[in-house]
Amino acid sequence: MNESFPEVTNQVNNGVNNAEAVVHSRPRVVLVGPPGAGKSTIGRRLARAMNLPLVDSDQLIEEHYDKPCGEVYSELQETRFREVEADFVARALASGGIVSLGGGAVLTDSTRALLKAHTVVWIDVTAEEGVRRTAGNNSRPVLNSSNPQAHYRQMLATREPYYREVATHRVRTDRRPPQRVVAEVLNVLETKGDDL
Repeated sequence: MNESFPEVTNQVNNGVNNAEAVVHSRPRVVLVGPPGAGKSTIGRRLARAMNLPLVDSDQLIEEHYDKPCGEVYSELQETRFREVEADFVARALASGGIVSLGGGAVLTDSTRALLKAHTVVWIDVTAEEGVRRTAGNNSRPVLNSSNPQAHYRQMLATREPYYREVATHRVRTDRRPPQRVVAEVLNVLETKGDDL
């Protein structure tokens, strides 16, 4: 493990059965997508299926600041948060396994540049489904709005070009059980020629 990134080391050690896990020098796949798309759920299931650790950039931020990522976002405000997030994304991308990034990570130029060297799967969801999945979740201040549907649609419209830019593959999660999404991602990796 890389000693210069204790948060990544700790998170990798908390992953799947590490006695048998194979850690690669770079992520096998990076998951991006909007809040509520299912990146964390799919990431956990992929990690189990592939016997690899999961590194979640939001979780790295939470561990570093010892508070929920949404609180860190609220305290730092978006510009400073994105700078901090970019550092943790770079750390996550220096690890092996499965990497899941926060929904807005693609907004940062340096993150998009780093992602060009990786297999990136865009875990996508419609605005309606994203709002349904995140409704009542106060831990995501980026979603706070008096009109959640319109706000989520605007967020998707703003971020979609960035997801398209970085993604090597796109997988929809609407009305699909997680196991089907995981199977599709595994198929993408197999088709791409990665050894599973």
